[in-house]
Amino acid sequence: MTKPIRRIAICTGGGDAPGLNAVIRAVVSAAANRGWECWGIRDGFTGILQPHLYPKGGVVQLTREHVRGISHLGGTIIGTTNKGNPFHFPVVQPDGSVVDTDRSDELISYFVRAGIDALVSVGGDGSLTIANELHRKGLRVVGVPKTIDNDLDKTFTTFGFDTAVSFATECIDRLHSTAQSHQRVMVVEVMGRYAGWIALHAGISGGAHAILIPEIAFDLDKVAAKIKERDAEGRLYSLVVVAEGALPREGERALVAEAEIGHAERLGGIGEQIGAELARRTGKDTRVVVLGHLLRGGSPTSFDRLAAMRFGTAAVRALDEGLSGVMVALAFPNVNYVGLEEVAGRMKAVPLDCDTLQTGRDLGICFGD
Repeated sequence: MTKPIRRIAICTGGGDAPGLNAVIRAVVSAAANRGWECWGIRDGFTGILQPHLYPKGGVVQLTREHVRGISHLGGTIIGTTNKGNPFHFPVVQPDGSVVDTDRSDELISYFVRAGIDALVSVGGDGSLTIANELHRKGLRVVGVPKTIDNDLDKTFTTFGFDTAVSFATECIDRLHSTAQSHQRVMVVEVMGRYAGWIALHAGISGGAHAILIPEIAFDLDKVAAKIKERDAEGRLYSLVVVAEGALPREGERALVAEAEIGHAERLGGIGEQIGAELARRTGKDTRVVVLGHLLRGGSPTSFDRLAAMRFGTAAVRALDEGLSGVMVALAFPNVNYVGLEEVAGRMKAVPLDCDTLQTGRDLGICFGD
């Protein structure tokens, strides 16, 4: 028989996303309504694995008072990180070298000592892969999908995506007037490491003339031809939206830093490369705008806010029903549960035959192929 729950913990891992605080509030409120205590782990699992960093405690109790009025706020009140994988935790040695160390047993032991019966893990692919491994080691855990990139499988969407797309679209809208006034090419770089959902949705919604995404290797000659075609028709400006992970047909992704222990590779710089090349190939004045982390900040849209609260309460319901090793997922009109093993290590890329991509093609948008 499943042990009754008295105390749960919540952690937020990976990049921040609008809606994280709404999830936290929903989990705390739903848990309190069942008579459960809720505790927040600081900065992913760092609050447990490196407690010395937190003078006031790496794991803090969350009550209704702590979460009142936070649903509309961006970020996360318990912090987050993409460097704290307990199965591959970077440990600095006396000689200054860094060793990749499995500290998952320490994490499990902490839960036992602290009397924490279950974990709600909020994150993207990396965080949910960790959650699945912890479940396999006996920890009772439910995952909540979070990523502005919308690249998690088995859920229609993740919270944070709608907010990122809405802001990116507003920025593209604003760039139309200045690009047209100066007869320029504007290159807008948005987030999207290996999936181009943000670029695709914001680009189409914002009326971009070319959209470059990781799923379609691009040829800049095709983009330059599109710009020249517009010039010939008297439309003397163009907007190009590019995902940070867009891949040239001949070349590699633009990197800021290579992957190392505890750190994934950092992408960036593709916008500047494309801007310089398009200026050379078209002879037009070209400017580059990198939206970057602006897409992560700010208040969540009403859609993301509601999705986050639906996910948070559904996670608590799943635990109350005795479930573990599942992720809550949006499958209109309901939130359902899917196994973490169906999500872990999988990415939802833009299908090349999807309706949204076909919509862009029918509108005459160039995808560089």
